[in-house]
Amino acid sequence: MARFALKRILWLIPIAFGVSLIVLIICSFTPGMPVGPAGDGRPLLGQGLRFIFRAAAGDLGSSMASGNSVARDIAIRFPYTLFIVTLSVILAVIIGVPLGIYSATRCHTWKDRFCVVSSLLFISIPDFLFALALIQIFGVKLRWLPVFGIENWKGWILPIVSLSLGCTASIARQTRSSMLEELRQDYILTARAKGQSESKIICRHALKNALIPIILTVGTIIGISLSGVFIVEWIFSLPGLGVYSFSSIFMRDLTALQGVTLYMSITFSIMILITDIAFALVNPHIRSQYSKKRR
Repeated sequence: MARFALKRILWLIPIAFGVSLIVLIICSFTPGMPVGPAGDGRPLLGQGLRFIFRAAAGDLGSSMASGNSVARDIAIRFPYTLFIVTLSVILAVIIGVPLGIYSATRCHTWKDRFCVVSSLLFISIPDFLFALALIQIFGVKLRWLPVFGIENWKGWILPIVSLSLGCTASIARQTRSSMLEELRQDYILTARAKGQSESKIICRHALKNALIPIILTVGTIIGISLSGVFIVEWIFSLPGLGVYSFSSIFMRDLTALQGVTLYMSITFSIMILITDIAFALVNPHIRSQYSKKRR
């Protein structure tokens, strides 16, 4: 397992280089966007390598717009973005898994159909529409929660909920599908024939085997959340990387854009690594492969 984790960590180097190179290529075709610091004429490949070497030393350069250190600006804003994404994924798992189990155990009833239709509806709605709807309901009409900035803990509620609704629906749908497949297996019929309680069968047997595809879905929604959090932060005027990245785009600040994309790509890779490790821990076939390699 340690060897597997080390290999995935080493993959961060080509990923970081590839991301920085893609940003440079896109910016080179963008009108008004300087290519490289101060618009220097170095080849894109050389600029990408130079950026990676400097980033490895903790230097992401200075912002073309403000002159501030990009690494310092990102370090200030990144915890807000990471907190929102982490809480939204955790909330989606906490709500989505029980909801999927509830729907699977009531298959072909009106409750199950309601959950299925609701999950499809929520999956099809983008995060920014959830954000605007929640602002209108809880901020403008009811005036229960603040809609801009973070003055206290209440300011976190609407952004986190906005980002988690679609993810919750995805996890609930996958959990329902996985649970239905497991509940049809012969070992479930054997457990019922032995007189085991339904709650024990669901939690101890079916859910344990259904976790594998659920974990893969969690890895997918991490990527969705990392992309959706930018527009959510922009809508709620949060001091995260969302506002910073949009401001960098408007100001044609290539250095800041490179820093943000590098941070987000590494964050996504680390979260996927954690997901893969969790997948390997719950999958007996993966564990057996690693045990054979050790021998």
